[in-house]
Amino acid sequence: MRKKYFFFDIDGTLTNDQTKQIIPSSQLALQKLEEAGHFVCIATGRAHYKARPFMEKVHLHNMVCCGGGALVIDDEVVMNIPLDLEKAKTIIRQAEELNIGILLMLDDSKKCYSKNDLFVQQVGPRQEPTEYIYDPYMDYESLKQIMKIYLSVSIEDEHKLTTKDLLGHLRYVKDYLMFQYDAKEKGIEAMIEHVHGNLEDVVVFGDGKNDLVMFDPRWTSVAMGNGCQELKEKATYVADTNVNDGIYKICEQMNWFEKIKKA
Repeated sequence: MRKKYFFFDIDGTLTNDQTKQIIPSSQLALQKLEEAGHFVCIATGRAHYKARPFMEKVHLHNMVCCGGGALVIDDEVVMNIPLDLEKAKTIIRQAEELNIGILLMLDDSKKCYSKNDLFVQQVGPRQEPTEYIYDPYMDYESLKQIMKIYLSVSIEDEHKLTTKDLLGHLRYVKDYLMFQYDAKEKGIEAMIEHVHGNLEDVVVFGDGKNDLVMFDPRWTSVAMGNGCQELKEKATYVADTNVNDGIYKICEQMNWFEKIKKA
């Protein structure tokens, strides 16, 4: 068995959607993969500060996070890419013109900054713990770094924001749009380069549409049985559902628990 480089999505892949906890058989699979000598890693869209507690809870030390923009290797953050600054400012400029509420994440924390509370007035608080910092004298044009942008624009009005395609964007909550680094496959490439691995030895596990970008033909992709149809169609293999021990079963079936042969 050659050394493999495993990358696991969190929500709906490693964790139970109802309990939000890692499935016991999946935790055991992570342990057995590491014991066999493989490289085991989280791959998530979550920001580093938000994903770190989960990584530590499941006893892993490596992570691709921030949608592929950040890397953690042996518990150390070695990369955390902000948004393209000029493109971000162009989007913010138009959002102001359209009277769209704005929240900006400027660092690796739950703090969100804005000139005013228009975002909360329009759509209410974000759907996750947030520390709001309002400064009426804030100059968006002078900012040196922007990690994420949240805009209170509805699905119906999204077409008015003609600059939105300048950066990758997602809509996890119907009331607002989120702009963040969204290239998990680039994060995986960067990780493999850092640890001197081979792309053909990569194995990724996912369940949602946001995992489509990391289902790359250069490596092995495993869609969970509870995953979306588009992902299953793109996958190398389709496992059983996560709650029905899908991760453990396919690792056993593929003999990935066997100890790797040293070169």
